[in-house]
Amino acid sequence: MIFLRIHVVRSGESIYSIARQYRVSPEKIISDNELDDPSNLVVGQTIVILEGTRTHTVTPGESLYSIANSYRISLNAILQANPQITNPAAIYVGQTITIPPVTINFGNIEVNGYAFPNINREVLNKTLPHLTYLSIFSYQVKPDGSLTAIQDEPLIQAAREARVAPLMVITNISEEGGFSSDIAHEIFTNETAQTNLINNVTNTLRNKNYYGLDIDFEYIYPYDRESYNNFLRRISSTLRPLGYTITTAVAPKTFAEQPGLLYQGHDYPVHGALADHVIIMTYEWGYTYSPPQAVAPINEVRRVLNYAVTAIPRQKIFMGIPNYGYNWTLPFRPNTAATTISNTGAVDLARRVGAAIQYDTVAQSPFFRYYDENGRQHEVWFEDARSILAKFTLANEFRVGGLSYWTIGRYFPQNWLILEEVFDVRKVL
Repeated sequence: MIFLRIHVVRSGESIYSIARQYRVSPEKIISDNELDDPSNLVVGQTIVILEGTRTHTVTPGESLYSIANSYRISLNAILQANPQITNPAAIYVGQTITIPPVTINFGNIEVNGYAFPNINREVLNKTLPHLTYLSIFSYQVKPDGSLTAIQDEPLIQAAREARVAPLMVITNISEEGGFSSDIAHEIFTNETAQTNLINNVTNTLRNKNYYGLDIDFEYIYPYDRESYNNFLRRISSTLRPLGYTITTAVAPKTFAEQPGLLYQGHDYPVHGALADHVIIMTYEWGYTYSPPQAVAPINEVRRVLNYAVTAIPRQKIFMGIPNYGYNWTLPFRPNTAATTISNTGAVDLARRVGAAIQYDTVAQSPFFRYYDENGRQHEVWFEDARSILAKFTLANEFRVGGLSYWTIGRYFPQNWLILEEVFDVRKVL
């Protein structure tokens, strides 16, 4: 039995002082968090502490209350773990007392991770044990219903060897890059192209040994909404009798008729009725061309889930989680691009520039500011152990069926550490 605590580094602290505080070994903390530079901690950095059941030998002057206080647990918890103690006031020097962990267990969850075919194989192998599904991104749909080829065989094989179900992903991304409303329109309205696409998808699923299909069509013309629904009806009625699952990815809507090209073509109730899973892309509030802000502020994600659970069965909802952050140059100017940064890379950057990491309690997200060598100010938002646990807690509160990571390409040890402690990841293979 294990319990995790999240420690936020304060000025002057070291791994050794933190280890003494929680009475665990420094080596365990370094190993669990996979710290590359444990001798140089950053103020505001999070450290995940995994505590198991321990024993304590009573020393002179100690009381049961002081012992409970030193381990940050309740007196009742110690008494429950030590039924031999009938009189709390009568403990003696040298007595061995069991110190119980306080556990969090949110129960079962399914976990999807998106990966590009060129993902680092070591990162993939370290991540697969934590996944239910691997969505390989992506087969790009052409206007005639044909598909671009991708080198997905190694990922499919690795996934199946790890008992992870590989999902074929189709997108309406054009050859020039970016989601194409016109390609989607052609597929939805041209019966020949649609038939070609469904046949090509079916053949690929069978020939490549995929488990199911993930449809990620974005920026659908508002007038194509019902055509998209009809396409989903047709492809699901074709694939489900063959034993394949259907997953769709939808924009993060807060109400049914939310305006905007990103939102209007996604009909939550229809997706919820037809698909086995609906991935809600609850990220990109802070994005490449936005002003600096959290990528997935918890208050905004909550607004999306408030609507989603009224339109989609909870167990079909997969809450999206971003596995990245952004670095903006200040002052913000429209049409200037932020750069993407990994969560561990953000902490490394803060260390190099001497920045202290702060935490926005409304967005439940970490951030920091610094000046570069040219005197330009920057603002960085990313994810840490606190923001990840906040997202897991929200997913548990809404009792959704799954989580979905965009993407698993950058390894984030604390995320998987916490996931395995608070959830039981379900396998379907």
